[in-house]
Amino acid sequence: MRIDIITLLPRLLDSPFSHSILKRAQDKGLAEVVVHDLREFSTSKQRQLDDYAYGGGAGMVMMIEPIDLCISKLKSERDYDEVIYMTPDGELLNQGMANELSLKGNLILLCGHYKGVDERVREHFITREISIGDYVLSGGELAAAVVADSIIRLLPGVLSDETSALTDSFQDDLVAPPVYTRPAEYKGMEVPEVLLSGHQAKIEEWRYEKSVARTRARRPGMLDE
Repeated sequence: MRIDIITLLPRLLDSPFSHSILKRAQDKGLAEVVVHDLREFSTSKQRQLDDYAYGGGAGMVMMIEPIDLCISKLKSERDYDEVIYMTPDGELLNQGMANELSLKGNLILLCGHYKGVDERVREHFITREISIGDYVLSGGELAAAVVADSIIRLLPGVLSDETSALTDSFQDDLVAPPVYTRPAEYKGMEVPEVLLSGHQAKIEEWRYEKSVARTRARRPGMLDE
């Protein structure tokens, strides 16, 4: 998989892709993340990327031309399954969407800034719009990193134990059950006896019951669906 991220602030993305699972995925050749500085596609001497909104109002708007030039260059080099715009009013990211996107080949993620992009970008270049929550960030970089992380960790070979991702919260439309590790007793706090029993069927039954109970308490809407 290749993910191209278009941004005004490429240095913001240095850290997320230089450590831990995302770094290992790239080192193994299982994923490639390429960050593009949108200023390199500005045609003005001042490397301008934003302008005032027609009709007035507060805030600046990202211009269409640099975005068009960048996306067109990338598309001339390879085919892309999706051109995704990170925006607060997009489709809310969930595990099912991450699963779906992990089956794609090449993705472009466009990071918004200011009051957003010229609407013609959304109408003519974007194939999908994604939000990571009903709130506003300073820019789309952190959201793009979240999306990339949620996708890349699902690629075969990225996690040392591939079954781990299959038991994450939301994979079976339930949140994950409680988990424990050694010691079995700590300052009077004990691990549930069933987990120490070695009886796998009873352990799985306990985990399922706890998942349902935790989902009912924390995400009741999932059970309604």
